Amino acid sequence: MIGKLKGSVDEIEDDHCTVDVHGVGYVAYCSTRTLSALPGSGEAVTLFIETYVREDMIRLYGFQSSLEREWFRLLMNNVQGVGAKVALAVLSTLSPGDLANAIALRDIAMVSRAPGVGKKVAERIVTELKAKAPAYSGEASGTIGLKQALGEGVAPSPVADAVSALANLGYSRDIAANAVAAAIKEAGEGADSAKLIRLGLKELAR
Repeated sequence: MIGKLKGSVDEIEDDHCTVDVHGVGYVAYCSTRTLSALPGSGEAVTLFIETYVREDMIRLYGFQSSLEREWFRLLMNNVQGVGAKVALAVLSTLSPGDLANAIALRDIAMVSRAPGVGKKVAERIVTELKAKAPAYSGEASGTIGLKQALGEGVAPSPVADAVSALANLGYSRDIAANAVAAAIKEAGEGADSAKLIRLGLKELAR
């Protein structure tokens, strides 16, 4: 099984790239986020690989980080109706951190932005992966607990009210939750909603 490719970019196509490793070209299917992050032809590249083996084919899927690969595995192995194509579409639309946040907040609309992902599939992704998201939240780990509480409706009233108020001003729930998390850090756990809103707006204005 191939777990990683380290070589140079040979070519980049719409849904895959070819990596030259000591004269052997490996074709790896990737998310558009990974493909757009690749360097130019002939430049050094490292891809984390998931090897998919079937009776009639062997296919490699490439990712710019091991965390992105873990999310691919989670989507493929834990959510009914999600195959490689849908998993790559989700990862093309949302970064690992954004996906973890969307799941924590139960933001089905955010997940369903991915091409080919309808409301039912998005709902299954959010439901089936809600317990696993915190362990794979990456850069979003600092606020994932707060967002899970918001998504499950168990966040303290001042926090929920502050996030709702910022969201009503046009900010996404994710951005609003990040601002309120920063406000809590400054004001303390016992702050009322008015103070959290004021500090949250100050954070958003930076």
